[in-house]
Amino acid sequence: MPLANMLKLGLTLNRLERTDAEARRDGGPLPLLPADDLPRPHICFVAPNIWPVFSHDPDNELIGGAEVQQSILARALVRAGYRVSMISLDFGQPQRVLLDGVMVHKAYRPNAGLRVLRFVHPRVTTLWRAMRAVDADVYYQRCSAMLTALVAVFCRSYGRRSIFASACDLDFVPGRQPIRYLRDRWLFERGLALVDRIVVQNVTQQRDCCANYGRESTQIASCYELPAGVSPGTGDCVLWVASMRERDYKRPELFLELARRLPRRRFVMIGGAGGDVGNACFERIRNEAAAIPNVEFTGFLPLARVEPYFDRARVLVNTSIHEGMPNTFLQSWARGVPTVAFVDTGARLRGEPLYRVVGGVEEAAAELERLFTDEEHWQRASARCREYFSCTHSTSTVLARFEGLLNELIHEPARGW
Repeated sequence: MPLANMLKLGLTLNRLERTDAEARRDGGPLPLLPADDLPRPHICFVAPNIWPVFSHDPDNELIGGAEVQQSILARALVRAGYRVSMISLDFGQPQRVLLDGVMVHKAYRPNAGLRVLRFVHPRVTTLWRAMRAVDADVYYQRCSAMLTALVAVFCRSYGRRSIFASACDLDFVPGRQPIRYLRDRWLFERGLALVDRIVVQNVTQQRDCCANYGRESTQIASCYELPAGVSPGTGDCVLWVASMRERDYKRPELFLELARRLPRRRFVMIGGAGGDVGNACFERIRNEAAAIPNVEFTGFLPLARVEPYFDRARVLVNTSIHEGMPNTFLQSWARGVPTVAFVDTGARLRGEPLYRVVGGVEEAAAELERLFTDEEHWQRASARCREYFSCTHSTSTVLARFEGLLNELIHEPARGW
């Protein structure tokens, strides 16, 4: 759907929702309150898959890093005195529910509607109406998707502010965004040009956003909070946590190869099929893991049950090709658990890489063994992780950065058409 047609659809929806009396009273776009009268703006997270994560649903495997980050940030904003809303798909929750100070609005069921036609209804129509019902000052959307365009067009139409936040380095690489349809990729790129602010996780994303899309961006790190009562030790296992899906870039088979090369070490592998039924990748990895004596394969676990494994970890391994800033890194660094990864997220402490970035399995195996046998090496790596997390990824640090962005954004005149 061309962007112009999406705009026309949005304006049509608006007319359908407003009576003549409302139109006469409103007299046009919804105005923003003066900054002096609204020191803390109303923020809405447009996050279709967030309900299972935000509600701590133990049975739903839709646990994405973007949803975890938005859940943490939303709760932090509530504690700071902001009014916060969310728009989620229908996972069986009430139409509107207040949870931890956040008002969650329900949209459509994930598979609702007829194929092809459901792009317009119920997806575009229902989300548009939900954004109207929320009536926020700032709408925040994370991850490259056609939703970026919908949020941007809505905010331009009603004089609201929009923020797009990246979740992966590929978000700003033309043609390589994790988006299935060309139509949706085209809409995402149009939306990227229209949003008021772009938030990135690292310098790579910042560089690619500017070089490939001509947009400046604000770098704001991801955040994490240790659960109450955690007691991390020096650890006894090598940990891997991610989902396992076909055509993904997580490469879980490399973790199993490391386990074969280090038979004296204990390896723990946590992750489900990401909600995909009959996922051949997940089944293959599970069967291979069962044949390796020093591998514990848990499959999917809810977030609360994953946390204790980080307390027991000696080191976290990440085998992905691409990342933004994995939540698993933050879970590890907050506890002082070092990381070995095949991807460089740009984390630096006093100009030096925070963790060991390896080029292959042999190099990774050597570093893992050293982290088990060289106590001084492990202690140095652990201390650096804790220091970096404290000054970069703590909730207070990240919230201060985000509040600065909101203050800057809310004081600007709204951009229209």
